[in-house]
Amino acid sequence: MTLEEIQAKLESGIKNATVTVEGDGCNCSTLVVSTAFEGLSLLARQKMVLAVVRDEINSGELHALSIKARTPEEN
Repeated sequence: MTLEEIQAKLESGIKNATVTVEGDGCNCSTLVVSTAFEGLSLLARQKMVLAVVRDEINSGELHALSIKARTPEEN
């Protein structure tokens, strides 16, 4: 899975998201900024992001994803 594919999947899976992805395609880090995170705990935000790429993680296509999930005000 390419970084562009991860970015596109997260942007389409999380409402109003701006996504930045870095890494090698298998082990990545991402910054997701979205109004959808407002009022949510850090754990709830991470779960929301992971839910979008759950199939890729389960298949091993995406091995590890470090997540920073912020609201626009926090960014």
